[in-house]
Amino acid sequence: MILISAGCVEPELNNNEQKKQISPDTATSPYYAERKQMVEDQMIARGIHEKNIINALLKVERHLFVPEKLRSRAYGDHPLPIGEGQTISQPYIVAFMTQVLNLKRTDKVLEIGTGSGYQAAVLGELSDNVYTIEINEPLGNRAKTLLKTIGYDNIKVKIGDGYKGWKEYAPFDAIIVTAAPTHIPGPLKEQLKEGGRMIIPVGVTYAQELVYIKKVNGELKQHNVFPVRFVPLVDPEGKTY
Repeated sequence: MILISAGCVEPELNNNEQKKQISPDTATSPYYAERKQMVEDQMIARGIHEKNIINALLKVERHLFVPEKLRSRAYGDHPLPIGEGQTISQPYIVAFMTQVLNLKRTDKVLEIGTGSGYQAAVLGELSDNVYTIEINEPLGNRAKTLLKTIGYDNIKVKIGDGYKGWKEYAPFDAIIVTAAPTHIPGPLKEQLKEGGRMIIPVGVTYAQELVYIKKVNGELKQHNVFPVRFVPLVDPEGKTY
């Protein structure tokens, strides 16, 4: 749920071509101009090109997922504190991690680290079946209430240990992890469907890599994407995995 720094990728289309994908706004929702600017400056300019992801980022009201006093900063290119010593990731990393999963509407998606619920909401715009786990009970309950209030009936929230995954609903077509373990959790490997994709930060504090994984013929094919800095994935006692 925390990203302090990350690299970027080259855009596949030029900026003018990608901006044409953004539909004119017909709503009067708060901060729409800021959301649109966020998408153009932080996403399209840095290679986020999938129309469904762009539309999801335009629709999900990020300011609802941060403390009220920080709402004016919700669409900036930075993480923000959300309480309990945690933050909401900068918008670009949310978009990037989502795009590499190449989601279909029918995919079953598992998120480890619900945090504010913003990443889950973006996933909920793209998939009918989203499962998200948060180890911090106050954060998890807050996100669960907010997601339900704004209409995400396709998202199930669980308070629990994300390292163990959610065996009851496995296997998953895609897994996204927003806290960094020092190694790839065995249960998540097992719960990834054949042909499934996973995006996960791995490593010790200040020395992490964002890793993309695909399960092919029962084996995990993986490559490092770029350096990142996330909060550690912890157990119920607060110890880092």
